[in-house]
Amino acid sequence: MPQIMKKVYLLFILISFSSFAQKTFDNIQSEKLGEERRITIGLPASYESNKDKKYPVLYLLDGDYLFDPFSGAVSYGTYWDDIPEMIIIGIHQNKDGERFDDTTIDQNEGLPFEKGAKFFEFVGAELIPYIEKKYRTSPFRIIAGHDVTASFANFYLYKEEPLFNAYICLSPELAPKMEVRIAEKFAKFKKPVFYYLSAGEGDIKKIKEPIEKLNSNIKIANNPLVNYKYDVFKGATHYTEVLHSIPSALYQIFEVYRPINSAEYNDKIAVLQTGYAEYLEKKYNTMSEVLGVQIPVRVSDFKIVESLILKRNAYDELGKMAEIGNVNYPKAMLGEYELGLMYEKMGDPKHASKKYQNASQMEPIGDLNKDMMYEKIDEMNTLAKKSK
Repeated sequence: MPQIMKKVYLLFILISFSSFAQKTFDNIQSEKLGEERRITIGLPASYESNKDKKYPVLYLLDGDYLFDPFSGAVSYGTYWDDIPEMIIIGIHQNKDGERFDDTTIDQNEGLPFEKGAKFFEFVGAELIPYIEKKYRTSPFRIIAGHDVTASFANFYLYKEEPLFNAYICLSPELAPKMEVRIAEKFAKFKKPVFYYLSAGEGDIKKIKEPIEKLNSNIKIANNPLVNYKYDVFKGATHYTEVLHSIPSALYQIFEVYRPINSAEYNDKIAVLQTGYAEYLEKKYNTMSEVLGVQIPVRVSDFKIVESLILKRNAYDELGKMAEIGNVNYPKAMLGEYELGLMYEKMGDPKHASKKYQNASQMEPIGDLNKDMMYEKIDEMNTLAKKSK
């Protein structure tokens, strides 16, 4: 192995170990299956230390070989705060052809059949309730699979109320009629759903052709509530495309979670004529309402939007920024500082001085501190005297 690859692999392993508190195994006695089923559980590093925090759950079919690559990608993404921490559940399916028994379908109806129908019920009626009772989970659920298990994951879309919020389908070997049924379902959706579909350029022909039809049909359905992405990876096979797909899927689903970067700034924020503070508020509301992830507005994101407001002379929006600051950091000086800044920019040093005075009695945050507030107070008092 080349030296640089050894270093990258070592970094991958270190991040994987540091970002997950524990990888454990459990056995669930299933009445639906009439047998015991083994699962792997990955809990985030903060799980034990942050007792109030709830986490999205990623359920992996083919957990025997998908658990480690997914946990590595999640670890890397959470290390940079690009995706949230999550609980990962890997379902073991490699014993005595289990994955093929679990995914048995009626070829005429294109629906789960015999052992497949029992496995479908096991996941929905036994596994998910078990996990949600035992662990602190948020309402946001993701399911992923590869090949026949990727196809099987789509059956949960057929339910009147789909069981999962996001679907990661890696080179699915689609069941009969699935390329039509999924698109028909998407056309009727009235709630947000995430759907990721992928294939390799060198994928198996009998698998790739139905995937292409599904992609075309989803595009025709064109429902804005369906956050959809389709990747075909150049030079990749049915198996190697999996490692390309995993980070692409996770970054698609959690795009809104990421800190504001240059692309988001240039393409979504800087193009606005007004409503910069509202954009910031909506970004974090979407995290909470759609992804079930509740975090305070990042100070870095706050300062980026504040900077644009000042650049565009949209000083009235600083009042909204103050509200956001007070909601997210009620004990910090951020909200009062924003009001002081608003009055200062609007030419009212007397009121600005009072707000900076209030801020000086509160907790520092980011680059805001008491010394800075005292300097602003002196500056505003001097301006107020000159204006008399």
